[in-house]
Amino acid sequence: MKIAVIGSTHAGTAAVTNMAQMYPDAEITVYERNDNVSFLSCGLALYVGGVVEDPKGLFYSSPEKLQSLGVNVKMQHDVKEIDTENKRIEAVNLVTGEAVSDSYDKLVMSTGSWPVIPPIEGIRLDNVLLAKNYNQANTIIEKSKDAKHVTIVGAGYIGVELVEAFEQAGKKVTLIDGVDRILNKYLDEEFTDQVEKAFTDRGVELRLGETVTRFEGNGSVEAVVTSGGRIETDLVIMCVGFRPNTDLLKGKVEMLENGAITVDEYMRTSNPDILAAGDCCAVKYNPTGKPAYIPLATNAVRMGTLVARNLVKPVMKNVGTQGTSGLHIYDLNMASTGLTETAAEAAGIHVKSITINEKHRPDFMPTAENVMLKVSYDPETRKIAGAQVLSKADVTQSINTLSVCIQTGMTIDELGFVDFFFQPHFNQPWNFLNKAGLAAVAQ
Repeated sequence: MKIAVIGSTHAGTAAVTNMAQMYPDAEITVYERNDNVSFLSCGLALYVGGVVEDPKGLFYSSPEKLQSLGVNVKMQHDVKEIDTENKRIEAVNLVTGEAVSDSYDKLVMSTGSWPVIPPIEGIRLDNVLLAKNYNQANTIIEKSKDAKHVTIVGAGYIGVELVEAFEQAGKKVTLIDGVDRILNKYLDEEFTDQVEKAFTDRGVELRLGETVTRFEGNGSVEAVVTSGGRIETDLVIMCVGFRPNTDLLKGKVEMLENGAITVDEYMRTSNPDILAAGDCCAVKYNPTGKPAYIPLATNAVRMGTLVARNLVKPVMKNVGTQGTSGLHIYDLNMASTGLTETAAEAAGIHVKSITINEKHRPDFMPTAENVMLKVSYDPETRKIAGAQVLSKADVTQSINTLSVCIQTGMTIDELGFVDFFFQPHFNQPWNFLNKAGLAAVAQ
């Protein structure tokens, strides 16, 4: 059996590692456009900010490790065409320019995503940078050394993490986003208000509800012009989102409107000999039961592992995702899972919510931090639909618990009586998760 894998970051590396063990007689070939594999882009801001001093720690595999498993690794090879009818691949060696042709029995698409590059005037100026892969991280580090004013466009996870990193490095920082608050895809307003205050208290300029109309400069960027005015700057980092890398299969397999490949519960595309995983494809979103584009490393490694298990025949289903994620900004720890009220309203889904504020452990302990927890649920079925938490104490693992609750269909009433341990170092006699359930019952 000949297996071709296109792309080897999270999903591709997981698929290849497992396939090499499961199918020792298979001929596995990996085509990777970059000169590295398995870069943890979620650590990009930590690397840029100097928290991660040795970038080797941001890679959990390498071409050499994959080769040691018997995998044929073609680094810096760009696949140009896939003939799905004849099962052939055409690629180019980016180092030598040599054309490479290959065949396959099974194809794994793990081509990931690429930053969205809006068609803004001046976006090709020097010092307007992207933030996705290892090489781009190194470019940001190099260019930011002499920068005095850094402007971040896009207030998602990577954008706000870079704002923190540059502010702590002593830079003047401006954050621009087209919506009126940061992190709006992950947290409701009462949570993002606290994060915004953490930024403004430290001198970060927030330009929210503004769209970038052009970049100005003579060769290198000198200013950003938005719908709200002009900002002089000497470095811009674009963090406005990601799009799936799926042009190679357009018109050949089924996709969502944004180009994300749709897969069944066994990671198979509409072509039975092509499987897909990671940021290039959609995943079942359990709170709605529909496929959604949720590019997270956690989703990618699970999907890549399932590709390997289901490559020959369907044996293990993907249980779907709640889009669970977490973030640490300054002294604030936050996490979310499932539907926020904002997301539910945008999707036309009616939810009720309960919000509690309480100390994370008893008052008789030397310290106790406030915990804000919000749980949303379906008022008809009472099933939990989403949750968010924020605290200076690290209670983010509670969101992993609530992710399991959503996945298994637990009701808000049942949450009030789940068996959680009590120990004064860690929590209260009534866990704050229980209290949210009890409050919803009382409501």
